[in-house]
Amino acid sequence: MTTNPSDTDDEFLNSTQCEQLTGTPESTWRYWASIGKGPASFKLGRRRVWRKSAILAWIAEQEQAAS
Repeated sequence: MTTNPSDTDDEFLNSTQCEQLTGTPESTWRYWASIGKGPASFKLGRRRVWRKSAILAWIAEQEQAAS
């Protein structure tokens, strides 16, 4: 059985899409990736991408830490 990526939030986002999702500037996403901060990212070919599920989990961790 195949799963639709949008059903599991396992789509790959670039820095522009990360900005659209979170409101955090794309330059910040690229900076975090360069220093190893923020949610996990990786190179897919020549592009830096983040899994949407990893971003949402990271946001939840940040929310829990602030509580």
